[in-house]
Parts: sequence; C-alpha cells; structure tokens
Amino acid sequence: METVLLVTASQKAAAALEQMLNNHVRVQVATANSAALARQMLLEREYDLVLINAPLNDEMGSELAMDIASNTTCGVILLVKSELFDEMAHRMEDYGVWVVAKPINKLLFFEAIRFVSATRKRLLGLQKENAKLQDKMEELRLISRAKCVLVQYLNLTEPQAHHYIERQAMDLRTTRREVALSILKMYES
Repeated sequence: METVLLVTASQKAAAALEQMLNNHVRVQVATANSAALARQMLLEREYDLVLINAPLNDEMGSELAMDIASNTTCGVILLVKSELFDEMAHRMEDYGVWVVAKPINKLLFFEAIRFVSATRKRLLGLQKENAKLQDKMEELRLISRAKCVLVQYLNLTEPQAHHYIERQAMDLRTTRREVALSILKMYES
C-alpha cells in the first residue's frame, strides 16, 4: 500500500491518524475534510486505501464508503463510534467495506489495513485476469466472423477456413487476430 486518502472532518483526528499510519507503514497521505472533496480527489487519482472517519460534515460517511467501494478498486475502511459498529458493519458487509470501531484498537486497525490491502491486491489480480479473458473472447469472435466470411465468399468449409487463418498467421508471422481483421477488412468493406 502506497497511497491513502484520509477523509475526516477533524484536523486533530487527521493528524493522529496520519501519524499512526506513518509510524506503522510508509505511505503518502492525502486528506479531505468532506465527502464532496474526497469524491473530487478520487476523480483525479485512485488511492490504495480510503480511510473514512465518520461522521463527516456533509454526510455520515457510509454513503461515501459504499460509493467508493462500488465504483473504484480502492480499499475502504470506515471508522465509526462503537455504538454504531454493529449496524454499520452489517450495512457495509455487502460492499466490501471494512468497519472499525472507535476508539481505535491499534492492533485491530492495522489488521484491517492488511486485510483490505490483501483483498485489494486480489481484486486487482482478478480484474487483470478478467481483462485478459475479455480480450481472448473478442479475438475468438473476430476469428469466428472471419471464418464465416471465408465460408461465405470463398466457399470453404469451417475447418478449411480455420486452417487458412492459422496458416496465414504462421506464414505472415502475425497473430490470428490480425489475419482475421485483414480478412474482415477485405471482404466486409
């Protein structure tokens, strides 16, 4: 974890949390004193962790936590008063927001940070894998369309069209995707 957005209405709490973070891990900390400012800052860049000290001046903080968790890959920790912990933990559970009760138990706080960091890394890995699979599916769709074009215009069978694309890719030292794109460009223009 390298970057943290600390969202808190209290300057005193901001200083204490920043010091606690920097004593334990080396991070760059940016601070926002409202949910509106935090949302604006998140449009400009993504943070590894967003730490929300509820309540905020312009909203409770739970709405901001749900919004961030739903629309970004940032890890989110929501700090709430101990009497609100059970209710908030139950509400935030479906969003993947980790809730920590105040006053903060340092051991639990840093365990929460490690857990959120590990979860974020796993999420980023899954997103990367998903992007690869989407790209592969798009390639297969292009190749399939190119085979259909070859079947239609050159009266080849599907296996012959498949072999033609494979052979062209080998002979031209290019990818099957590029061969498929050139076939589609030639026949569908």
